[in-house]
Formats: sequence, structure tokens, C-alpha cells
Amino acid sequence: MTEIEVIITNTTGLHARPAAQFVQKAASFKSKIKIAGNNKVADGKSILAVMGMGLTQNAKLIITADGEDEEECISALKELIESNFGE
Repeated sequence: MTEIEVIITNTTGLHARPAAQFVQKAASFKSKIKIAGNNKVADGKSILAVMGMGLTQNAKLIITADGEDEEECISALKELIESNFGE
């Protein structure tokens, strides 16, 4: 299991398009993905669960991956968040 903590820095937080990008990237890996933040935990591969977390700009997010490609998965998700989802 691999875990990292990141800060959501894009202005819209993890809503709509950024959430869809996150879920799409997470779904491309075999590992199980959990995200925790805003006193909630969600399946990182579920768009409704991710959007339902209500993560806004400057929110702290803990991403946990568990599986055969967990290192690559965490790295890719971190890169996506740090790139502000291409905004």
C-alpha cells in the first residue's frame, strides 16, 4: 500500500471536470484507490463519490493505492493534481 498527501490547488477544487479527470486516471490502473479529505473517504474510481467529497481549493487530500501498480498510480495522480488538471 502506498499513500501520499497532496493539496488541491486549482481554483474549482475537485469538482466536475477535474473530478472526471481524476477518476479517469485512477481507473486506468489496477490498484484500489481511496481518497480521504474533508472528513470523508471515497473510492477514487467513482465519479459520484469523488464529487460528493466537496473538496475545494487548498483542501488536503490523502490518496491511498493498493495493488500491483500502486507506485505508478500514486505518481500519476499526484502529477495530475499538481498540474492543476491542465487549467
